[in-house]
Amino acid sequence: MRILHAIHDFLPRHRAGSEIYAFELARELSRDATCFVLAAQYDPAVAHGTLRWRWYEGLTVIEVVNNWEFGSFVETYSSDRINAQLRHVLDATNPDVLHVHNLLNLSFDLPRIARERGIAVVATLHDYTLVCPSGGQRVHVSESHVCDTIDAERCARCFGESPLSRQMRAGSVARRVPGRVLGRAARMVHRLVPAIAVSAVRSIDGPSVNADDIRRRLAYGKHVFEAIDLFVAPSASMAREFVRLGIPSDRIHVSDYGFRLIAANPAAERAGKAPLRVGFVGTLVWHKGVHVLIEAARALRGAFEVVIHGDTNVFPDYVAGLRTAATGLPITFAGGFDRDGVEAVYDAFDVLVVPSLWLENSPLVIHEAFMRGVPVVGARIGGIPELVEDGVNGLLYDPFSAESLRSVLQRLIEDRVLLRSLSRQVPEVKTIHDDALEWSARYHRVCSRPPEAVRVGS
Repeated sequence: MRILHAIHDFLPRHRAGSEIYAFELARELSRDATCFVLAAQYDPAVAHGTLRWRWYEGLTVIEVVNNWEFGSFVETYSSDRINAQLRHVLDATNPDVLHVHNLLNLSFDLPRIARERGIAVVATLHDYTLVCPSGGQRVHVSESHVCDTIDAERCARCFGESPLSRQMRAGSVARRVPGRVLGRAARMVHRLVPAIAVSAVRSIDGPSVNADDIRRRLAYGKHVFEAIDLFVAPSASMAREFVRLGIPSDRIHVSDYGFRLIAANPAAERAGKAPLRVGFVGTLVWHKGVHVLIEAARALRGAFEVVIHGDTNVFPDYVAGLRTAATGLPITFAGGFDRDGVEAVYDAFDVLVVPSLWLENSPLVIHEAFMRGVPVVGARIGGIPELVEDGVNGLLYDPFSAESLRSVLQRLIEDRVLLRSLSRQVPEVKTIHDDALEWSARYHRVCSRPPEAVRVGS
């Protein structure tokens, strides 16, 4: 069997949860199948739409360079130039199955284009990109709002303030300036002084986005629902949301992620030592809620320390605010880390905090913590409560509430017996091997259906 995994970006440059999962799944599947990874990449040093083939840890990766050089908002999700390159990739790889992880930076048309070639299409629902144009988290940062419903007027305001809007404005300039000249200068400025690069792009005029544009994107997304044979949601929370958003319930299954197991560590034995070692692992971006953790830490009493792992260069404005808020507190910004060092990262924690503000799916970091015997304090939102059983393998608190988080952490500072109990009861995690077997069975099922059962709109 030949499988093409499609995702918005990929390793090694991008290391968030969905990228890591797609890599691990494709690598495991490649033991018995031929796997390719299709990903987008931003690189203003080369022409927009360029295709590049590379090798990454045993996988063939095809990159389509998407510099967002678009003349309209529609092109951000349906671009003739990008579509032409995607057709070329499908023809070159000739997959039996297209496995969609994320269509951001690629095209909403990819599933339909695959179906036109007789290719079965499945999808893992990692986030809400199909209905949220500002990155897929359904949060409006400037208004501190989690979008329970999709409001086109709010979406238009939110997109205009988002990093993707700045990227589109920068791309509109690149359409008018020789790409290599602009690209080299832009990359140098972004590396040396990222805050200046962000500030400069904010002042650029570009295509405007209004509520009607958002409504058209939402309507277009519904066609994606029709072109995919089977959706898998890693959490029941994610599945319920997408059924509410229009996916037929009989075409969406709930099945959690699988993981490459890391050896267990007797965290319970070290949980009596002071200070309480609190950890965070993830992207340093507003919807991950690190600012709530820092606010909670400021009011804690007793011995504790907080270590924050995440790339500090991705969202420099947000990180600058975090550093200011952390002044005078026992908080360390430890940066990112190589995947080979994941065990050491979690071994340094007594507890992992997942302070997310968006409707999380099934966070990779919770599973990683459990594999090392580390209990989790998590926000009671999205799929987190499906993994963290309050009072058993972790503790839950009210999202957005620094006081609620402070109260939970204070309890652990003062009650190390509870901490040891939570550590001993962390659950087992599904292996990536078992997950790959489940996916292989799904691929064969969708490939064996008669053509009339899988046509678009069925």
